[in-house]
Amino acid sequence: METITFTREIPVTKQVDVFIAGGGPAGIAAAVTASRMGVRVFLAEKGQCLGGAATLAGVPAFMRFSDGVHFLAGGIGREVFDAMYGPDTDDTAVEYPVYTEKLKLFYDRLVSESGCELLFDTQFMDVQADRGRIHCVILKGHENLFAVKAHTYIDCTGDGTLAVKAGARWEKGDSQGRMMPATLCTLWNGIDWNRAIAELGKDPDARMLDQAFRDGVFTLPDPSLPGMWKLQGSLGGGNIGHVFGIDGTDEEQLTKGILDARRRMTEYVTYYTHYLEGYEKADAISSASILGIRETRRILGEYVLSVADYEKHAVFSDEIGRYCYPIDLHAVTPFAAKTAFDEAYQKGYGKGNSYGIPYRCLLPQNTDNLLVAGRCISTTREMNGSTRVMPCCFITGMAAGAAGALAGKGSLRELPADTLRNALREQGAYLP
Repeated sequence: METITFTREIPVTKQVDVFIAGGGPAGIAAAVTASRMGVRVFLAEKGQCLGGAATLAGVPAFMRFSDGVHFLAGGIGREVFDAMYGPDTDDTAVEYPVYTEKLKLFYDRLVSESGCELLFDTQFMDVQADRGRIHCVILKGHENLFAVKAHTYIDCTGDGTLAVKAGARWEKGDSQGRMMPATLCTLWNGIDWNRAIAELGKDPDARMLDQAFRDGVFTLPDPSLPGMWKLQGSLGGGNIGHVFGIDGTDEEQLTKGILDARRRMTEYVTYYTHYLEGYEKADAISSASILGIRETRRILGEYVLSVADYEKHAVFSDEIGRYCYPIDLHAVTPFAAKTAFDEAYQKGYGKGNSYGIPYRCLLPQNTDNLLVAGRCISTTREMNGSTRVMPCCFITGMAAGAAGALAGKGSLRELPADTLRNALREQGAYLP
């Protein structure tokens, strides 16, 4: 492959205490928490709204905020929950619908009122680093390149892109490098929810798939169908259809995947309108602007959270939060054999149960002034199936933001756990 050398002088436009790459739930929580603690924060988001999967990728539901007894996603997660559903809403339910425009406006206000500096249409590109210590990040705005310097850098990209560029170690996918499939989420109208929910009580959306496969409705028979979430009125949010074999860090595969997903969405319209009660007049009226990516890199930290920690409801002296979502691994290929985690997911984690997440999971190996939060924290692949969802991203994002604010110019690794935990409690985090 031919290569070129590209050299350019670019301005350092900002010097802040904490820089955050990515404005999804982890990045929002990190930015707001650090800003409220009195330090200067800059958040760069490559899209033109905050929220990540819930807004840009159209994911139609938040997973559980609570273990059925304790509200685990305290602090920023609690503020989001109360703003979306009201403080008197039952917080023990498993899933909550995402009201996209309401959520965008709330995130805008939350970040703006915190005092955090924010730029949309601004993509992280590279770092200048020496032996794991980052000196600056290189960003691309709408047209121009520029640099930002900070004391602490927080990777909330989901893919761990900043951490990898800084020299962190990482893993991706299963033992063969295969990752969970992506989904192109969609917005539907014309659903008769009274009839659809009555039928749903008998069986999930996948109940007629075998017949549809026999009838030749689908070009790719995929027996797994997460399904439709009830939104306002006759609207529904579709987490429908898998795109297999896609690496969410590769633009060629992403291009192929989203073209395939849009083409095959018409098959799901046929399925819902011809095979399921309550959907006869429904239609997919819009699709997300990006694919919903479930899995890419996991950054290897000072501790790797494992299934053993999940099973024993682990407690850590440096834990920065607790969470409870069952391990949720989607099959990497159609008709893959079921695993023990499928049954465990259906069974659930048990009311009142949770596992701890240690601060060390946010500290990438071989780095100095870097933290990770959100989907790419240090876990095994199986545990990533639990920690990847949005309420947990609020938890780890808050912890990273608080640690960045407390560390100042000092060492992130020398930050006393009790100091961090007390600061998080003051911000509303759940830490028993």
